[in-house]
Amino acid sequence: EVQLVESGGGLVQAGGSLRLSCSASGFSLDDYYIGWFRQAPGKEREGVSVISDFDGTTYYAESVKGRFTISFDHAKTTVYLQMNSLKPEHPAVYYCASTGVARKIVEDTWTDVDEYDYWGQGTQVTVSA
Repeated sequence: EVQLVESGGGLVQAGGSLRLSCSASGFSLDDYYIGWFRQAPGKEREGVSVISDFDGTTYYAESVKGRFTISFDHAKTTVYLQMNSLKPEHPAVYYCASTGVARKIVEDTWTDVDEYDYWGQGTQVTVSA
């Protein structure tokens, strides 16, 4: 069974940092595109970043460029989202997601939630002013 598990969310002050982690069971993270999305109450789920090990893809939403960094750990068992200079925004749940096999993610499609087949349960991030 494929399962993604996020961790690392919490409450942080504006300007602070958090590091989210996404781990997987049932498959190897480095074989697929792994994306981070976030969803605030009443809003659509939006793409934050995506990474792949097999073709070197990395994309970021414009709103987080220069502040967030997505990466694999050395063993390729965890995908991290390092979030710096956090801004006071509506609380959001951050999700990691994985594509299935034979899927090609490009710059025009990586934010489309339908490109991803597996989703974690999410981790809450709240940034206070």
